[in-house]
Amino acid sequence: MRLRSLVLVPLLSSVLFVAGACRDEQAGPAHRAPRLPAPTTPRTLDAAPEGLTFRSGATFAGGAIVYLGSRVTPERPTPGQPVRIAHYFQAVRPPPQDFHFFVHVVDPDSGQMLANADHEFQDGAAPLETWPVGKVLEDVHTVAMPSVPARLVMGFWRGDERLSVDDPRMHQGDNRVRGPLLGGEPPSLPEYTVTRVKKAPVLDGALDDEAWKGAKPVTLVGSFDGRPGRLRTQARLVYDDANLYVAFDVEDPDIWGTLRNRDDSIYEQEVVEVFLDANADGRTYNELEVSPHNVIFDAYFPARRQGMDLSWDSGMKTAVKVRGTLDDASDRDEGWTVELAIPFNRLAEVPHIPPQPGERWRFNLYRLEHHDRRQVEGQAFSPLFIGDFHALPRFAWLVFQ
Repeated sequence: MRLRSLVLVPLLSSVLFVAGACRDEQAGPAHRAPRLPAPTTPRTLDAAPEGLTFRSGATFAGGAIVYLGSRVTPERPTPGQPVRIAHYFQAVRPPPQDFHFFVHVVDPDSGQMLANADHEFQDGAAPLETWPVGKVLEDVHTVAMPSVPARLVMGFWRGDERLSVDDPRMHQGDNRVRGPLLGGEPPSLPEYTVTRVKKAPVLDGALDDEAWKGAKPVTLVGSFDGRPGRLRTQARLVYDDANLYVAFDVEDPDIWGTLRNRDDSIYEQEVVEVFLDANADGRTYNELEVSPHNVIFDAYFPARRQGMDLSWDSGMKTAVKVRGTLDDASDRDEGWTVELAIPFNRLAEVPHIPPQPGERWRFNLYRLEHHDRRQVEGQAFSPLFIGDFHALPRFAWLVFQ
């Protein structure tokens, strides 16, 4: 499995990205900014001030460094507003040499990077090795509030290593200690109640069956920001004893695709996608995709973005109906519709077959659209607020009626 970074570009009200098989914007090692010359001696305090909006107590390097907490002003910033953040640290023992300070703005659930706020501590006045034992040091910087709630994580780096965080509960295995939240809690996750049908829909690409008429339609939104998509995408779901059925109705003025073989990288072109985490464990899940040419891609993942298994066969049946002319950019198309029948007995970690009334799975629905065959827009049922369709903590709830 190849992991690709995303290049974000704006288009109208949506945030667009160049997509890959595993869409992931997570930055790699901390930003390697050169050390600034120290303009003054370190500024120290005898104690952290009153009124910290976030208190920590996390320690680094066997207790040598203590992160006391931070103060965020304003406490409830609006998107785009400058946020002033003051961090407070204390050296309990002589600190390690040659480590630099870093700060990342991340998604609160997944820890994925939203912005890099790296800078030298006290603008270069206080390299870590100069911190006096017993004194409190304050570092102040400003970030722009992201469009969604975020968390600050921070630590110290040297070359390709990070200074160890002593308590594993204080970080996510990456030695980035958790700092304050910005903007409150993330938006709540949507739910979809899927109805049971006595008669399965006929898989012909036409969404005129009685099963679909009784299913609740939902409109996908921008996967990165939750705003309305430039082109409409509507989805419905129903189930019976054997299958989960999913229908997409896609508005598309230019319907195209060049890939024709099963498990081709259709995620690099125009596609609709279903992700299913049947036991809602946030680890094992299945990815299923269909292109306008009715080419399918299906994969099993034993953990988020790990061990992609293309040998897994979903057994799903699909049908596509095109309202227009495939692969002809000279005319204007209307769109395409897709029906998927996904067998329960092929999916990973299904609690019950058929699902019991009230059973709750995690799932998400996606669309990738290439405007003018160049700029890529991602849409989702549950917006992710990061450029990663595998952001499992942001998956919606699928509730079986």
